[in-house]
Amino acid sequence: MNCEELKMTTTTLKTATKQTDKHPHMGHTGKIGSKKHHGLGFYCAWGCLIILLIITVFPFLWMLRSSLMTNTELLAHPGTIWPKNPTFDAYRRVFGMTTPEESLAQGGAGASINFWLYLRNSCIVASTVMVGQTLFSAMAAYAFSRLRWRGREVVFAIFLSALMVPAIFTAIPNFVLIKQLGLLNTFAGIVLPTFFMTPFSIFFLRQFFLGIPREIDEAAMIDGAGPFKVFFRVICPMTSAPIITLAVLTFINAWNDYMWPLLVGQSDRVRVLTVALGFFRAQKPQGSPDWTALMAAALVSALPIIILFTILGKRIVNSVGFSGIK
Repeated sequence: MNCEELKMTTTTLKTATKQTDKHPHMGHTGKIGSKKHHGLGFYCAWGCLIILLIITVFPFLWMLRSSLMTNTELLAHPGTIWPKNPTFDAYRRVFGMTTPEESLAQGGAGASINFWLYLRNSCIVASTVMVGQTLFSAMAAYAFSRLRWRGREVVFAIFLSALMVPAIFTAIPNFVLIKQLGLLNTFAGIVLPTFFMTPFSIFFLRQFFLGIPREIDEAAMIDGAGPFKVFFRVICPMTSAPIITLAVLTFINAWNDYMWPLLVGQSDRVRVLTVALGFFRAQKPQGSPDWTALMAAALVSALPIIILFTILGKRIVNSVGFSGIK
């Protein structure tokens, strides 16, 4: 390179450096960086999301606010945003930490809700349904997706048509069957109708099982694995995320169930928390229900579901969305 070319190159570099100093946000494309201007649709979308968030969260905030008030204050100032003197008396009544006399003096119902017994019953019922329904639904989904047998698609279509039948239509036949089996007022009677499988659970897992290459099954069978070993050692580990999602959804549905436990679980020893809250609301020794304790009990009973959604919410949404796409 001669002296003239070297001078020209140096001059070019200096010019480029000056332009960069003048426009420090200039990208590789030569465009000066600027703030991105969002259209009206962007702000409308965010506004709608904020409104939906407020609508979703507001009932929980209202329950918390009501549970920290006395019944007298709640009835006198029902529109108060936050209590003037927050108190945990309602929670003490729910957890059985007060005597009937103290409860009546605080404006409560006077009767104990036996919260811990009903919480234990709800945990037993929801956990049992979750384990049974997840296991048997996964096995049925494996049979409908991985095994080849005559009439598989026809049987699956007939089975899937049960999704169009409302659950209330099967309540009376199931009740008659449970009564004839002598399982009224037992945990078995509450659990059995939803213990084995549901059409939605099978459809949900089948969509994921269909996405696994069949060559994996064939390779495992060449190594001497049977259908059960392929299911438990190959398919289940590969689809652990949707299986966990189904387990969480099943637990939530069983936890929130009210009608069926009310029909077959009238005994106090098997009564679940949702039914117990209904009975607690019906107690009116002072002319009106113990609203503050009812709000406290409802808020505490919702905590397990809130925690599950907080921890696994993203996984649940992704799994359900992926199942719908497939």
